[in-house]
This record gives sequence, C-alpha cells and structure tokens, in this order.
Amino acid sequence: MSSMTFEQLELDPILVRALARMGYARPTTIQSQVIPEAMSGRDIMASAPTGTGKTAAFLLPVCQHLLDFPRRQAGPARILILTPTRELAKQIADDAKALLKETGLRVEVITGGIHADKHLPALTKTTDIVVATPGRLLQYIEEESFDSRDIEMLILDEADRMLDMGFIGDVDRIAAEARWRRQTMLFSATLEGRGLMKFAADILKDPVELSAEPPRSERKKINQWLHLADDPEHKFALLTHLLRQEEVSRSIIFVKTRERLMELASRLQQEGLDNAWLRGEMDQEKRFEALRRFRNGKVNILVATDVAARGIDLPEVSHVINYDMPRTADVYVHRIGRTGRAGRKGTAISLVEAHDMPLVVRVEHYTEQKLKRRVIDELRPRHKEASVNSRKKKDDEDKGRKAAQPKKKVRLREQKAKGKPKWAREKAPANRKPEE
Repeated sequence: MSSMTFEQLELDPILVRALARMGYARPTTIQSQVIPEAMSGRDIMASAPTGTGKTAAFLLPVCQHLLDFPRRQAGPARILILTPTRELAKQIADDAKALLKETGLRVEVITGGIHADKHLPALTKTTDIVVATPGRLLQYIEEESFDSRDIEMLILDEADRMLDMGFIGDVDRIAAEARWRRQTMLFSATLEGRGLMKFAADILKDPVELSAEPPRSERKKINQWLHLADDPEHKFALLTHLLRQEEVSRSIIFVKTRERLMELASRLQQEGLDNAWLRGEMDQEKRFEALRRFRNGKVNILVATDVAARGIDLPEVSHVINYDMPRTADVYVHRIGRTGRAGRKGTAISLVEAHDMPLVVRVEHYTEQKLKRRVIDELRPRHKEASVNSRKKKDDEDKGRKAAQPKKKVRLREQKAKGKPKWAREKAPANRKPEE
C-alpha cells in the first residue's frame, strides 16, 4: 500500500466517499502511480500484476474526468473500456457503478453470450462508460449500431491476454474507429513480447511507462507449498482432507481440462463437499450463477479451469489449490493471485505427481521462490520426490537428433541413386539390417 491518501490524489469527495464504502483505505502502489499521470492527460502503459488494484487505477481518473467535464448534451459513450472476458467486463462495470453511485452517470456492458436486447441501452441511450469485449463491440460498430466518435478515453485492460486470445486485430480496428479520443491507457500483467510492444507503440502517443512490482511484503502474503501425491487416488484423498480443514474457508480448485473439471466436481459432491464450477464455453447465465453462489457463500468451493485464473475478483479466497499444475509458470502466478487480495493473507497449495515435477522446477525458477514441501501424517507419500535433471534431458534430446541424422542422409542418398548405374550408388551402412 502507498503512504498517500485518496484525498491527496485530489479526487472528488464523491469518489472518496465511494472508496470508503467499498473498503479502500489507501491507494495501492499502481493507483498512486497511475492516477496523477492519468489525470494530467498522459497516455499510460502500465504493468500491473494481478491483485495490485489496477481496476481502480484506471476507473478513478476516468470517473474524475466525467465529474470535472460534465457532458453538455445527450449522446453516446464518452469512455470505452475493452477487456478480454465477460466476467471481467461485468466486474469492472460493477466497480464503476459503485464509484458513481452518488452521480447520475450511466455505465453499460457489451459482451458476447448476451441477447442483443440487453445491449439496447448502451446502443441507444445516453451512456457515459461502456465496458465491452472486443468481438461483440466490433460487430455493433460494423452494423453502425455503436457510435465511437464521442469516445474521449480508451482503456485496454489485460492487453497481454487480449493478444493471447487473438483480439488484437479487433482492438486495432476499434481504436481506429475511436481515433478522435484524447487519451489511451493500456494495462498488462507484463510488458514483454514483441507483439505487445508493437501494438502499444501503434496505439499510444508518448506514453508514460509505469510498473507496479509488488513490494516484498505483498509478495510474502501468499504462503505457497506443495504436497507430493503417489497417484490420482492419493491426490484426491489429499484434496478432500485439505478441504475439510477449518482454515480452508473459501477455496478455488484449478484443473486443466473441462473433462477433469466435471469429474472432480462430481466426485467432490459425492463426498458431501458442495461446490460450484466454472469453465469455458459455458452459458453466460450459468457462469454468473456459479460466481453468485460462490460470492454470497452458498458454496465455499469453486472448481475452475484457467478461464477463472485472470481478471475475476472473488472476495476473501483463503486458499487456491492446484489440483492439476498449469501448463506454464506465468499461469501459476495468475492462479495463485486469486488469494491474498486486498491486503489479506492467502495460501496456495499444489498437489504434485511425479510427472508434474519439471513444471514445479520452472515455477520455482520463474517466481524465484522455493515451494515448501508439506506432509499430512496420515497421508504420507510412499515414494520419494521425483528428481528433475534438465541437463540430462537436453543431452538425451541432442543424442536423439544426432542419431536421426544418418538415417535421413541414407534416405537422401537412396533417392539420388535411383536411375544411376549400380557403381554410382552408395552402399548401405554396415549396421543397417537387410530387408526381409
């Protein structure tokens, strides 16, 4: 947290009161960095890891702008916020509505998976902020149903994920439609990769670059450890034991695939552990219902694929459990960022089989932190931890490539020898087996 106060950031008293109602005491590092620069009109390119308060970092200057410069006549949206997922769009819109509760300003959402009738207010009525996913918004722009000419500020949230999901082409076209805007802000978990940097260079004008690397105290607030599992049944026994502990009050369990999700959610239900689940290609109403049940405490276990690993703010999650290790180390970081939010402590537990150990090594290297090994007395693993020798693996791969090369040369020589006199043909190597 910053040592500043929200009053020192020269925010309107309406916004300061709203922040107090929402439980925000002081600005976070990214908020204290972004808000003054954004309120001065600069384009922003910010690296903000999950859980650092980035949503308020761009919403507060946006809301301040709307209060400082009220509209003179009815018309379309003045602020456009683009984000990769429906859930994140709804979350941002809810936060914006909470901040603007004492004003008459309107916030609308445009996303896929929603009937077009529900988007009519955003398309036909006077609106101040529209939060949208790129694909659906572009559809309305192409149909000339959405007018981008009055857009004054464009905010791109989770730009790196929009790039990963293939939305950058759509975002480029939307930005071109909103070319009369005064200001653009881009937020990303990291500012790495040629594709993202080129996109940022095309869309931003002389941006100020900001980075909110969490302080050591913030990094240490998530306790991380792992349990070794002998096999799938041992892993499931570890999971159910952990979920029945008193301190595991609200947990998110991550799995790799939809099939694994349905299997695990069903088995937990059979064990008397009520849960909700969240995955991709899920009806929007069912998604919102699952999140509602988890948020209001009707269930305290959410089983999810990585669709929930980024951008969804779920309150007071005590534990994140990696039932399946993720495919990459950066996804691990996004997963565990669902706990330890808003200044609270959290715990991330990984249940690891032998084949997961190479990924554990990569995670430890990426996070520069050793995952502590823990043991439950009655569920001790029978086997020792599998060793990972990355150098040996590389040497084996190199040997394999070299061994394959002579065979390729033999095939090429045989092809070249066709149609030539016998004396011109290459002899097969001595160790080659004769054809039967």
